[in-house]
Amino acid sequence: MAESAREELSALAAIFCGPGEWEVLSHSETDGTVFRILTKAEGLMGEDVPLELLFHLPVNYPSCLPAISVHSEHLTRAQSMTVKEKLLKQAENLLSEPMVHELVLWIQHNLRHVLNQPETGSGREKCTFATGTTVDDGLWMTLLHLDHMRAKTRYVQTVEKWASDLQLTGRLMFMGKIILILLQGDRSNIKEYLILQKTSKVDVDSSGKKCKEKMISVLFETKVQTEHKRFLAFEVKEYSSLDELQKEFETAGLKKLFSEFVLGLVK
Repeated sequence: MAESAREELSALAAIFCGPGEWEVLSHSETDGTVFRILTKAEGLMGEDVPLELLFHLPVNYPSCLPAISVHSEHLTRAQSMTVKEKLLKQAENLLSEPMVHELVLWIQHNLRHVLNQPETGSGREKCTFATGTTVDDGLWMTLLHLDHMRAKTRYVQTVEKWASDLQLTGRLMFMGKIILILLQGDRSNIKEYLILQKTSKVDVDSSGKKCKEKMISVLFETKVQTEHKRFLAFEVKEYSSLDELQKEFETAGLKKLFSEFVLGLVK
């Protein structure tokens, strides 16, 4: 991570120093930093609208745009997506310089105007390199492994809703004790799904108390290739045998990935 990004994180922690305003959710030298900022902005009727803003700063930030997720009990999912789109568009004007505080200030002053505008479709994350070339990430695919689901019905419904909201297709697969989630879609939406998966209280612990998902691993992530099947919907499927699960992967053009990443889970 660039020195300017490290300095920005320190400054943000000092600025958002109130109770619960700032929380670093994860940090990795390979995956970057994910953090949450809680703030408020003026809504359509002049009321205070609480906003939960999740930012994922990639390792090459600020040369690359951050992934942004917006949540609020006062906004519909469509409104939250529109706010996210406007923030990403604003971020394009600030590329190559630390921008998070500027983005928070911008939405604090402009939320009312954003909500007054027609809703737009989902945007795509773009990365600008030193040459100034903008690259569209296109269709991506990722495979996740979950250790367990205690509150299975609620968990499945939540995963289905997230996939629908983020326009992701693929499979939620059960085979014995193996639980896999295969996602296809826009890379920025997959990243937002991962943020939701890791930061939401989607399951329950051994005492029945709601808890966040701590036992999830990303088995692989790749750009969808010509030999890969394009899933048209997100489906929940149960398999009675390993052979049946393997056939699903082979049909999707993922035979090699099955051998490399899935077989090891049953040994």
